[in-house]
Amino acid sequence: MVLVIMALSFGGPWITIVALKAIAAEMGGLRSIPSLASSLSWVGVGAGGIVMGTVAEKVGVRWTTMFGSLMILAGLALSTFGGAWQLYLGQGLLMGVLGIGSMNAPFYVYVSRWFDRHRGSALALISSGAYMAGAVWPPIFERIISHFGWRQTMLSFGVLEVAVVLPLAAIFLRSAPEMPLPAGRLATSHRAKRVLGWPPNLVFALLAVASVFCCMPMAMPQAHLPALCSDLGIAASHGAAMLSVLLGTAFVSRQFWGWISDRFGGLNTVLVGSAVQMLAISAFVVTQDEIGLFTVAAASGFGFAGIIPANILALRELFPASEAYWRIPTFLLCSGTGMAVGAWLAGVLYDHFGFYAPAFGAAVAANAVNFAIISVLVLRQRSRFGPYVIA
Repeated sequence: MVLVIMALSFGGPWITIVALKAIAAEMGGLRSIPSLASSLSWVGVGAGGIVMGTVAEKVGVRWTTMFGSLMILAGLALSTFGGAWQLYLGQGLLMGVLGIGSMNAPFYVYVSRWFDRHRGSALALISSGAYMAGAVWPPIFERIISHFGWRQTMLSFGVLEVAVVLPLAAIFLRSAPEMPLPAGRLATSHRAKRVLGWPPNLVFALLAVASVFCCMPMAMPQAHLPALCSDLGIAASHGAAMLSVLLGTAFVSRQFWGWISDRFGGLNTVLVGSAVQMLAISAFVVTQDEIGLFTVAAASGFGFAGIIPANILALRELFPASEAYWRIPTFLLCSGTGMAVGAWLAGVLYDHFGFYAPAFGAAVAANAVNFAIISVLVLRQRSRFGPYVIA
């Protein structure tokens, strides 16, 4: 049920992406405006996770999920009013912070408590909801937008999302098992001062910064692929299908990455995924034909699919479970910020240069920073410093 709820809830932001050119046409032709709205939704999801993760600890995931579904509808409704500030507020605050933010990070913590074994696979599965949304909804949105407009599409989807998520949350989301806090604290208190031989918060800060530079390149093709296809004379329906291929590949391959992370650890999986993503993003710079873009889109989806759940697994491997309720949402805020910066920066660079190659070049550079940081942490882990692990 968590996967289904995630797949529905994450559908909302894709409307703005599919309708990017149509919305921009009403905003003076500037793609940076809908790009910023899309960016604010990602930042909102991360920021909301910190606040709503704490709330979920007190009242339960069921109630934050039901509240979030209503806020997604409210955010989509406000976005249809047509002004830039309504779009920013609707996408960023209502749909992002209070809507999806009430579900995303709380779900990571919630699901991680149900599994001692195969935790990486479980996290990979529920995190696939965002990519399932991206695989399923863009072609549907493209058709609805072409016939009825982006405003009607937002309103209709908001109503559908509430009609499905509210009853699912009320019926299926029960309390997670209690964590074995006392035993974990007593058994590991003397080790809690060092992680990979460094202060814990230093390691966490490096992971957080790395996530920003990882998610910047991750966001660019997701936010701008339909617009890029349109610029190259590729049909809008094919651009939406290409986005579905990218995210469908991410959904399918995420289970493979979950299997890898269960066997080789979170950090090692992040390193490999970062390398594959960097190669795929580099290919976007030089690819202009439709078949080539379909191929590169699939490669990009395969590369980034395992990075976020593997990072969450690394957090659970390196830090105590009692800190998950704030470390995981804080990390997701940083990754969401990276997604936001990437989507917005690509729009700004396009508005300045008139084509997307500079944006993808910046994405490769950001990915290189992520790869360097994770490489350092992996080398520390493989040295005489072992990770601090607690279930």
